[in-house]
Amino acid sequence: MQRRRLLRDGAFTLGAGAMGGLLPWTAYGQAASPRFSIGPHDFLLDGKALQIRCGEMHFARVPREYWSHRLKLLKAMGLNTVCAYLFWNYHEWRAGRYDWAGQRDAAEFCRLAQQEGLWVILRPGPYACAEWEMGGLPWWLLKTPGDAFLRTRDPAYLEPARRWLQEVGRVLAPMQITRGGPILMVQVENEYGFFGDDVGYLRSLRQALLDAKFDVPLFQCNPTNAVARTHIPELLSVANFGSDPGAGFQALAAVQQGPLMCGEYYSGWFDTWGAPHRRGGVEGATADIAAMLKANGSFSLYMAHGGTTFGLWGGCDRPFRPDTTSYDYDAPIGEAGWIGAKFAAYRAAITPFLKLGETLPAPPPRMPVMAIRAFEMKESVAVAASLPARAIRARVPLPIEQYDISRGLVAYRVTLPPGPAGVLEAARVRDLAWIALDGKPIGTFDTRDRRYKVALPARANAAVLEILLYTIARVNFGPEVHDRKGLHGPVTFTPEGGVSQPVEDWEIRALDFDADGVLPPLQFRRGPSKGAAFWRGGFTASHPADTFLDMSSWGQGIVWINGRCLGRYWSIGPTQTMYLPGPWLRRGHNEVVVLDLTGPTRARIAGLRAPILDRLQRERDLPRPPSTARLQLAGVRPAHEGEFAPGPQTQDVRFAAPVAGRQFCLESLDAFDGKPYAAVAELALLDADGKPIDESNWTIAYVDSEESEREDGGALNAINGQNSDYWHTAYSGAGSNRAHPHQLVIDLGRSVAVSGMRYVPRQGQDVTGRIRRYRAYVGDALVSHG
Repeated sequence: MQRRRLLRDGAFTLGAGAMGGLLPWTAYGQAASPRFSIGPHDFLLDGKALQIRCGEMHFARVPREYWSHRLKLLKAMGLNTVCAYLFWNYHEWRAGRYDWAGQRDAAEFCRLAQQEGLWVILRPGPYACAEWEMGGLPWWLLKTPGDAFLRTRDPAYLEPARRWLQEVGRVLAPMQITRGGPILMVQVENEYGFFGDDVGYLRSLRQALLDAKFDVPLFQCNPTNAVARTHIPELLSVANFGSDPGAGFQALAAVQQGPLMCGEYYSGWFDTWGAPHRRGGVEGATADIAAMLKANGSFSLYMAHGGTTFGLWGGCDRPFRPDTTSYDYDAPIGEAGWIGAKFAAYRAAITPFLKLGETLPAPPPRMPVMAIRAFEMKESVAVAASLPARAIRARVPLPIEQYDISRGLVAYRVTLPPGPAGVLEAARVRDLAWIALDGKPIGTFDTRDRRYKVALPARANAAVLEILLYTIARVNFGPEVHDRKGLHGPVTFTPEGGVSQPVEDWEIRALDFDADGVLPPLQFRRGPSKGAAFWRGGFTASHPADTFLDMSSWGQGIVWINGRCLGRYWSIGPTQTMYLPGPWLRRGHNEVVVLDLTGPTRARIAGLRAPILDRLQRERDLPRPPSTARLQLAGVRPAHEGEFAPGPQTQDVRFAAPVAGRQFCLESLDAFDGKPYAAVAELALLDADGKPIDESNWTIAYVDSEESEREDGGALNAINGQNSDYWHTAYSGAGSNRAHPHQLVIDLGRSVAVSGMRYVPRQGQDVTGRIRRYRAYVGDALVSHG
């Protein structure tokens, strides 16, 4: 059957040259099982066409006791397959120590999926992304120096990755369909085409999976605009997108003759601390699902059920925006397994495409929910009193990985001599830190703003400088995954009008929370403690049921329930509650421990019957100095000016000649729809060879307008590597609806020769903000301060 026949009645068609001259995927010597194989146009199960209707669900984000319940919901929505990541660091937090027990029992998850009549697509990494700590890579890899070895053929990375995949094969290869199990396919890496283009690296990982005894078809996924970049005939390619399935399927048809599949169709989006809760539309999604099915395409919903990133496993968006503990994702199955209109709409969109005789089961009922009367946290102990007695001594502080510290709280102490006022500065600080001089707070470091300086007062006598540092999460996307934590030296002190001096001879003490948030021995006492402290209280439950702990009166920190690390909270929002599954409660007394780094407004907690996912309290954030940034484009000659093409396609623009500078400004002069808004999904800069310039030290130096009330339209979205979100100028609140021109200025961290730019317009149909005419500037002083 020709592809054009499959698509003739669909909502989109492939170009006339699609698949011309391409061999069927099976012609490249791929594994072909009598049970499951890949044909020229279809996935084949027992020789018959199988249209994969898949949904993503991460067993690490769902209580083990609820796995069956959530899998039943997937089946009831109309799905026949579940897609599951394996997070390498979840199973090998310490090198060579593998853990597959309890909540980590991936084989049991596969068995339960099979019992519910679902196939499994396995995604073992080594890299996953998924808004998970370091994208699933283990922190101990960072003991190796360098910022460019992860996700490469460097032996320091590839050899541990091979060992990991060998272990995955030991545990899960017996669960393949070729051996009577439910695993149909296995993914190699994840969206590697966005990160790099070394197809030899992909071939090395493919071989590692073959060596691990995986004999089902192997595949790779990439965003639509990166499908061709790393396609190799040995791996089936699938496309990831949240709109425009026609473009995604066209990209696949251009590189291979095989079934069309969307590897990740975005049902919503993830939340980051301090930004509005994100939602995904229903009508566009259901239309896209129907269009894919009508075109004989397959798909996997990302996410079908998001769940919760329990413990300390939450990731961090680039350049540094930590993800919330709730991974609700506005998925059709909510964080606590609740369903509603979105679930019903997805089910209705899928139903017309069921096979003859196939029917959908009714969804199971909700799990019980209860409220918990507010209870006081009456005991506390200061963090400073809970630190270990033994200290690491270092002339200059190194990243904590060099001291075999994985994550947690790290206290630094040094004695300063008498002297004048001045500025203390570290080379780098990951992530947040509170500074005190002789016990008096004097300021904070904040990696979100690259704020690594603090003013020190004059000292008549020697004074003790103390820094308490909190690691939130390692970046899970882009080259920034080389995210080493701690206070990075050299640390210097520059007196007013004087010369910089090194600050040396540090004492370092750490509370390493390890894989699962291990608590140190704590000596609680009745009453409050000043500053960063652990608090303890509890409540009585007559029966176990789900609830949502209201943390809105607290500051920032971590919660434990009955010794289990529930997760992180931060009152800046948008999430104000913490999902507490009923199976983790006891009949009778339940102990709650809270680490709070900034102090509660009231030390009490209540359990609610519904979550609070969209309440911002930005006033609760760490104090930041007021912005003094001023745009200075007068008299500056543009490096380039022109007009973008209409539509959502990625566009490369080359300058007439390279221009060097530390700052880059994109100025929007007007939009295609004539409205006063500008938007950018993603912006990259190109070197002389047309390759993207390293973004690991980028930050936003200036933006004239950004939407922050009705949605997250922040400028950082333009440099976070995600095409599905975007910077958008303000359309609500004060200062909204400003007319063009609009300016976005990026600080590149150092002077760079820029030869062009790569512009990704806002994606979707009938959207605002697509820039028409523009100017691009490169210089060292496009933005001034003061």
